[in-house]
Amino acid sequence: MLTRLYQWTLAKAAHRHAERWLFAISFMESSFFPIPPHPLLGLMCLARPEKALRFGFICTLASVMGGMLGYAIGHFLYEALGQQILTALGLAAKFPVAACYLRDYGAEIILIKGATPIPFKLITITAGFVGLSLFTFLWASIVSRAFQFMLVGFLFWKFGRPIKAFIEKYLAWLSALFLVLIVGGFIAASMLTGGVKKDDKCSHATMATLDVTGGR
Repeated sequence: MLTRLYQWTLAKAAHRHAERWLFAISFMESSFFPIPPHPLLGLMCLARPEKALRFGFICTLASVMGGMLGYAIGHFLYEALGQQILTALGLAAKFPVAACYLRDYGAEIILIKGATPIPFKLITITAGFVGLSLFTFLWASIVSRAFQFMLVGFLFWKFGRPIKAFIEKYLAWLSALFLVLIVGGFIAASMLTGGVKKDDKCSHATMATLDVTGGR
């Protein structure tokens, strides 16, 4: 089923309303849709590199808006809907650890996870569930999603179709560099302000030991 859904998604690149489909898929993926918009974005940028920045912006805007829906589901409808979504997508086992990290680290986790292939919907639903500050959620989501989608758009816009091979080979390294800079910035800020180092209890969290309903 996922294969058919993936092929259906890719087929939208040639649709006359491709931009609307890009927006819709980016929006849905942030809260419940299993297929990320990256393949569709890549195909559209490959076909029209002169519009790649526009496509990247569409992805970013829709993903953040969809993230708000995911946040609302986690905050208001977790028991009724959010839990079922995570279970259907095979993410339920990762929820307790995500909840623990978001409670302890907040924006850092959204910046790191939002710029990686880890499903953004897990972060958005969990952030709403733990009651993360909406302002923190918004600005961190904008930064992380803009980096991921606008970088692809910029590279295609700047270098055209020949950049495809470079993106496929080195985008993971560019993302890793971004993560190093982000994490390093938080560590430096903590040292300058005399922040207290947090215990990394979340790396040991399991379904049996983590009370995911606490702290709401």
